[in-house]
Order: sequence, then C-alpha cells, then structure tokens
Amino acid sequence: MYSGSILYHYTDFQALDGILRCAQLRVNNVLRMNDSAEMRHFMKRLASAIVERLEGEGRRGQARAVQQLFELELKKEYSAFAACFSFQRDDAAQWERYGNRGRGICIAFQREYLQKIAKGALSLQTVFYQDDMAGHPMVETFCELAGQDGSLSAGNPAVRKAMRDAWACSVSFKHPSFSSEYETRLVVSPFEKEEFGVKACYHVTQERIKKYYPLDLAAMCQEIGVGIEDLVAELIIGPESAQSLAILQDYLEDNGLHALVDRVSLSDCPLRRLSN
Repeated sequence: MYSGSILYHYTDFQALDGILRCAQLRVNNVLRMNDSAEMRHFMKRLASAIVERLEGEGRRGQARAVQQLFELELKKEYSAFAACFSFQRDDAAQWERYGNRGRGICIAFQREYLQKIAKGALSLQTVFYQDDMAGHPMVETFCELAGQDGSLSAGNPAVRKAMRDAWACSVSFKHPSFSSEYETRLVVSPFEKEEFGVKACYHVTQERIKKYYPLDLAAMCQEIGVGIEDLVAELIIGPESAQSLAILQDYLEDNGLHALVDRVSLSDCPLRRLSN
C-alpha cells in the first residue's frame, strides 16, 4: 500500500484550463484508456483462481459451473469512468505516458480533499498490482456461493451482487508490469452510474466519439469547505514543454487563482527524446 499526502495528475494544457478556469475534472472511460484490457484481465484471473480452488477441493462440477458463469459474464461490456493520479512526482514514465510525452503539465492535488469529495457513486481507489488472485477475497465469496444448491444461476441476486463487486474491484486493478506507476483512481464504478447525478458528455473528434462525465470541482470543493486553490498544491511544467513559466503565472493571476502563482515550477526530469 502506497501513502502520501499529494496525488499527481499528468495531463495537457487543455485539461489544465478545464480544471482550473472551468473548475471541471473529467472522468473518462476506463475501457478506452491505454490499459483498457485490465478490467477483463482481472475477471479472467479471478475466474481461474476460483476454478483452481474448487478443483483442488474435488468440487469439479461446481468449478465447471463457475467457469461457465464467468464465460457468459465476459461476453458483456461494462464501462467504468475514472481520473487517474500517481504518487510519483515529476516521473519520466508518467510524463511520457500521460503528460503529452513531456510537453504537458502535472497538477498536484491534495489527497485529503480528493478523498472527501469522493463519496456516493465516486470513490478514490488505490490501484493494486497483482496477477495471482488466489488470495483475493472475491475467491472465497464465489466458492461459498458455489456450495449452495442452484446458487450459481446468473439470475440469483447474491450471484449478481458478487459479480458487480468483482467488476468494481476490476476498475482498480492493473497488471504488475505497471506497478511503478503507483496509481490511484477517482472512479465512477460501472454499476453505480444510475445513482450518479452528473449528465454524460461527448467529445467528438475526426476519428471517434468519446464519452466522459464532467465533475463540478467548484461545487464539490464548496461542499467540503475549500477552494480550487486549496485543492491544488503545485503545478509542474513538463520537461519538454514550450510553455513559458511567466505566461502560465499571468494566466493564473488573470483568472483569479492568485495563490497558485508561486506554486508553479519547471520539471527537473531529464526526459529528452532524440529527434528524428
């Protein structure tokens, strides 16, 4: 488990403008991020762990039933929406993957305040990096359900709840090869959108239409008694960015974000890519 009082969001300057000037944070579809297979990978590995446990106990019929249940479930597609943060400050890999290849900006958020605004359908989840699911608590849940006659029917309310819980866990799962990211996610889980009082929006590009939910940071901050300037601890200009520090400070000053002016710095990361 990672700890720290600051969470870092690597992004571009358009997103920065949306967050600071418009006081809006977008949560995007997890299935459309660069780690889009992780939810399904979690479910497959969970199913394998349950089957192995049941077979090891000689419960082969129940193991087959679990396998069939998960095979049917994996034919469906569920969406979850998230904004991603890292515990890593000024990190080369984060800049390359998420900070517009070092040309963007890193926004440091106070973790305490993000945790306070994450309620209802929103949750702040620390990502876990694990490939062997044998010790995951959901294994025990499904093994117990398998021991009840007829309980593995997809229409059984207890099975449906367990499957919802499993999908919710999958949102905060990534393959161990990503463990250096030390990631945390602000998540709208796939089964709670009906309770989420934010209207979906769509961003249209030449290539596709993307769905997202805009979180009203101003209202959320007001509800917990802080302002945007309290929420944002620091701004770091990317190592390959052409952004002038002075102009960014002018931007902050002219948009009434006076307290942030002295919290801007240039990255110290030696990220330099060879030109073609």
